[in-house]
Amino acid sequence: MVTGGLPVYGFTKAFSSFAQGSIVGIPNQVILTIILFIIFIYALAKTTLGRYLYGVGGNEEASRLSGIGVTKIKLMAYGLSGFLAGIAGLVLLSRTSSGQPSAGSGYEMDAITAVVLGGVSLNGGEGKLHMVVIGMLIMGVLTTGMIMCGINDYVQQFVKGIVLILAVAYSEISKKIRSRMIVTE
Repeated sequence: MVTGGLPVYGFTKAFSSFAQGSIVGIPNQVILTIILFIIFIYALAKTTLGRYLYGVGGNEEASRLSGIGVTKIKLMAYGLSGFLAGIAGLVLLSRTSSGQPSAGSGYEMDAITAVVLGGVSLNGGEGKLHMVVIGMLIMGVLTTGMIMCGINDYVQQFVKGIVLILAVAYSEISKKIRSRMIVTE
């Protein structure tokens, strides 16, 4: 590592003030999130790339046989994911005004749980971005509620883990029920 695992400080006031700033009372972080969601909801629903992403996520072999460049689509998906992770990192860096090696630790559990709560299949190819917003809101309310109740971090992680397990179980059970209904009809 460049810093040897030490925190990095000394960012400009303009950079650090982005996360604390707001426009018309709406925090800049919320505005950025809304803009990105609108762009990606449109891209997933109305573009060829969006259809290809769902196709490759749902059935890679069928997509390949349909003439879709699966490797190219997967590289684009990973690239977009990395780009968005970079934006999230910059927002977190702006919010904390320091680069901490452990910053963001634990956020991955919240993100995965919000996505699964939003109805996205861990097997791929299913889910809608606007439902992920609902999953994010549920996780935000749950986390804020636990913090306000003074629940310690370890119990919070345990509760979030239980919510994730229940969400995955519900997703798998409902998928099995749907597949049985299709077979019997």
